[in-house]
Amino acid sequence: VQLQASGGGLVQAGGSLRLSCAASGRTFEISLMGWFRQAPGKERESVATISWRGGSTYYADSVKGRFTISRDNAKNTVYLQMNSLKPEDTAVYYCAAHPTYYRGTQWAPKYWGQGTQVTVSS
Repeated sequence: VQLQASGGGLVQAGGSLRLSCAASGRTFEISLMGWFRQAPGKERESVATISWRGGSTYYADSVKGRFTISRDNAKNTVYLQMNSLKPEDTAVYYCAAHPTYYRGTQWAPKYWGQGTQVTVSS
C-alpha cells in the first residue's frame, strides 16, 4: 500500500485546512486509516482515525470538535478537515494505514505516507 498526502500549508490561527491522502496498491488490505502528527521536539501522536469499512471515527482529545476525518472509498482517499486551527496544531502531519481494525486512536500503522507540513501562525 502506498499513501500520498497533500494539502498542508500556512494558515493563521482560527483558519482551516483540509488534508487529503490517496491510497494505492493493495488497498483491499486496508481496515484502518488515520492521521498522525509530529511537532518539533515532540513524539509523533495520533490525531484522528477512521474505520475503512464501517466509517467509525476516533479523535485525540486535543482536536475533538475541530477536526473531522472522512473517507471516500471509491477514490481510496481519506481526508482531514481542520477548523479553528491553533498554533499548537503546527506539525508535520502523516497519513497512515493498517490492515487490522482497532478501536480508538492508539495503533501502530503498517503503512505510512510522506509528511505534509501544517503551520499555524498566531
